[in-house]
Amino acid sequence: MPTARLYVLVFAAGFSSLGVELTAARLLAPFFGTSTLVWANVIGLTLLYLSVGYWLGGRVADRWPTRRVLGGVVLVAAASVALLPFATRPLLALATDAFADVSAGVLIGSFVAVLLAFAVPITALGAVAPWAIRLSVTTIDEAGRISGRLYALSTVGSLLGTFVSVLLLVPWIGTRRTLLVFALILAAAALPLLPRRVLLVPLAIAVLLFVPEPGVKAAPGDHVVWEGESAYQFVQVVDDQQGDRVLRLNEGWAKHSVKVGASGLVGGYWDRLSCLPAAIDRPRAGQLAVLGNAGGTTAVQYARFWPTWHVDGVEIDPTVTDVGYRYLGMQEAHLTVHAADARPWLETTDLRFDGIIVDAYRQPYIPFHLVTQEFFERVRDRLNPGGAVMINVGAPPGHDQALKRIAETMAVVFPVVEQSPVNEFNTIVTGYRDRGTAAGATARLQALPAPLGPICGRLAADQQRVGTTTEPLTDDLAPVEWLTDTALLAYLRDGAPGAE
Repeated sequence: MPTARLYVLVFAAGFSSLGVELTAARLLAPFFGTSTLVWANVIGLTLLYLSVGYWLGGRVADRWPTRRVLGGVVLVAAASVALLPFATRPLLALATDAFADVSAGVLIGSFVAVLLAFAVPITALGAVAPWAIRLSVTTIDEAGRISGRLYALSTVGSLLGTFVSVLLLVPWIGTRRTLLVFALILAAAALPLLPRRVLLVPLAIAVLLFVPEPGVKAAPGDHVVWEGESAYQFVQVVDDQQGDRVLRLNEGWAKHSVKVGASGLVGGYWDRLSCLPAAIDRPRAGQLAVLGNAGGTTAVQYARFWPTWHVDGVEIDPTVTDVGYRYLGMQEAHLTVHAADARPWLETTDLRFDGIIVDAYRQPYIPFHLVTQEFFERVRDRLNPGGAVMINVGAPPGHDQALKRIAETMAVVFPVVEQSPVNEFNTIVTGYRDRGTAAGATARLQALPAPLGPICGRLAADQQRVGTTTEPLTDDLAPVEWLTDTALLAYLRDGAPGAE
């Protein structure tokens, strides 16, 4: 076998194996999220499949040390990669229904089934390197040199596949077409080893590139206004059956932003975040930081209710910011947007704020580094005297372990911390920089006129003082995702209140 063809095949297999793994995580993200639990399963099973492929590749290569069989294995890998986004769609639809029906069995089953679907292509790609070594080595004296060269070439391919998929292909052409591109690369690399009639396979894959993307399943009654993929996540804007225009990310079952209507109120926890200026007695000329600006709901509400306040919104995903301006009315806000991760931005900015709002979910998780003692110490240092921080914390009904740990961690840093439930899923936790400011907050909140008056009055009436803890969440130990996953599984197992 010509050496150049073999090297191209090994490089293509390495390039595609890691690229397919990362794209698999993106395929799962709109339905299962991007938590460490999801990543651990994707990475762990990929390593398992590759290990099985290495073992099988070595054994089968000894039995069939021919170029045609190796090329056929790579062609099977190409075909299975091309089929993945189509074959897994019914399974992913089941996952969406599982959240709606509160069914843990269907949710976990669809997750496992999708991951198992990647067994064939990744195992086949793992077989390429040992098989290529078997075909290349003719004398024992060159075995070490050739095997090292081929594994190095495969690793370089994996490195490039990682960056090309994440930085170029997925943001440019989307998850499904990225998988098809990898399939096409594998099929093209296998062609020189096979009869000409197999040219039909890469041609069929190329045709699939032009099949329209049906999009992620929207909820019944929802109309999709725009959807796409950024470098960070799946993004969708819909007009829902309640008549609201909302931003959905990844899983698609939570509202991350709502377009503000004529009343200025949108319902849910956002309205209560607008109570912060009254709580700290700063109705005029305030400075607010929103960590997790998303589509700008809070920023727009502040322009309505507190027009002399300026907002610095921190949003890591430029695509989400663009969607906020294009579809969610964010241009109305008195807003400066910073495209950055919230905590590094807070660490490096010289700005000081009267209020800070933390709303940085990647539903249903708060990033762990935004709920630790070290983070809240940095928040406190960025607040002006008399300032306060509000954080939106989500938890399934009856399973509030994560909420409790986060609120108690805040109480280690702030002299007064109060929590106020908004609905069965969301709670606003407020930390006051100074004890004196907190003392008059209830009266100020209850004295506001409409339309915020009833909402802020309810916030004050529902507040409960939070005690401190001897085991705060820290940068070293903050099992927030574990607490959230445990709560979600328990909620799905037990069923929603009133569910049969």
